[in-house]
Amino acid sequence: MIYQLNSEQQLYCNIDRAWDFFSSPHNLSRITPKEMGFVVLSNLPEADIYKGMLIDYTVSPVLGIPLKWQTEITAVNYQKNFTDFQKKGPYKLWRHYHEFIPNQKGVLMIDTVDYELPFGIIGDMVHRFLVKKKLAYIFDYRRQVLEQLFSPLKH
Repeated sequence: MIYQLNSEQQLYCNIDRAWDFFSSPHNLSRITPKEMGFVVLSNLPEADIYKGMLIDYTVSPVLGIPLKWQTEITAVNYQKNFTDFQKKGPYKLWRHYHEFIPNQKGVLMIDTVDYELPFGIIGDMVHRFLVKKKLAYIFDYRRQVLEQLFSPLKH
């Protein structure tokens, strides 16, 4: 079964600052809970992401067991949106669409993640009891970090 996670967050900054932050794979570890052991393995330039960019990293989502993961940036619409797609990793499907909409307060960031676990009905049970909660925790953590980084007081 394919699941979808949706998240919206108001960032109190201009589109240049939002895009610079989110289009750099080096910032992924800053918005991921520390106990997940997220490490970017790719030696990437500080330049913006681009279509076809491959990002290799490890993450330890359960019991500290490191998993290798590779995503590919499959679409980039400068300062509007980009999509990363899991090429190798723990999911049967992982597609993360990032959208940035400038508004009077700054930038509304919208995340849409379509994902599916392997192993059919067993994967669905693991989703119900573990993965769904873990993803909610990760995105809650991310929201808190981003509130600190992009609060109205810092812009």
